[in-house]
Amino acid sequence: MTAYPDAAVRLMVVDDHTLFRRGLVALLASDSSLAVIGEASDAGEAVRKAATLQPDVILLDNHLPGATGIQALPGLKDAAPNARIILLTVSEDAEDLQAALRAGAHGYLLKTIEGDLLAQAIHRAMKGEAVVSPEMTGKLVTAFRAASAPTPVEPPPAPDPLAQLSAREMQVLEQIALGASNKEIARTLEIAETTVKIHVQHILRKLNLSSRVQAAVFASGRV
Repeated sequence: MTAYPDAAVRLMVVDDHTLFRRGLVALLASDSSLAVIGEASDAGEAVRKAATLQPDVILLDNHLPGATGIQALPGLKDAAPNARIILLTVSEDAEDLQAALRAGAHGYLLKTIEGDLLAQAIHRAMKGEAVVSPEMTGKLVTAFRAASAPTPVEPPPAPDPLAQLSAREMQVLEQIALGASNKEIARTLEIAETTVKIHVQHILRKLNLSSRVQAAVFASGRV
């Protein structure tokens, strides 16, 4: 059984990308104030291990197979009620940020964060602070202002669904309309195939569609 310093923050890492998860675990292990006591690759495994290990902090990816990290939050909070749960994700979507915080997440960090800043964020979360990546803070303020704004007398016209998409998501949708596969889109846009998959998930959710076929039909003649 591995022995950890008594004062170390006990962590569990939840991410389905094995290479990223192992790299993150190795990074965290280099800090004597942190101790990774468990790993999981999906929401179900995370809930089971959280119940057994009772970690202090759970670093949770959002894009997991099956249930998303945000969807897994209630189960994780029930399994380990004292754990601080921090989303560690590639998503810069303000809706994901709001949904995570509403579901009880104690933080929302982007995977581009530097290792020393991640360690600082973990310790701040342990002190009860909410930790949000600087890149997302402005979006959080904007969302709060929007929610606090008085309701107009007449509702505005329904926005064009495509207006919800980012520039990159529009590029991916254009490729989907042309019948390109994720691998072909990745090659055309010079991005990772896993990134394409994430963009496709965002596109389907934002357009309220259930398949890329529907996305192709929706986009036909519009992009």
